[in-house]
Amino acid sequence: MQTKTFTGGRIRKAVWDPASGQLDLHWDDQSIKAYKQVPQEVYRRLCSAPNPATYWEDRIAEEYPKATPMTGRGDGGGGKTLKDLFGDPD
Repeated sequence: MQTKTFTGGRIRKAVWDPASGQLDLHWDDQSIKAYKQVPQEVYRRLCSAPNPATYWEDRIAEEYPKATPMTGRGDGGGGKTLKDLFGDPD
């Protein structure tokens, strides 16, 4: 996992998984938006953009399919959900 923390703006952190190409964007309102099949070059440009939120809006938001966030991976978090612990109730 590659992680970039931003000190200003609406995006607080970007986590990119080179194996799957998944990009998770952590926002200042505590939400996480995830995208599949994001190339390394797009991640690199996001990380070096003067305004990452504008780059996301222009180049990522409508270009890549949405995904489920990689909870707990790449950020030192727990990673276990209730479904992981107790299984699917269905």
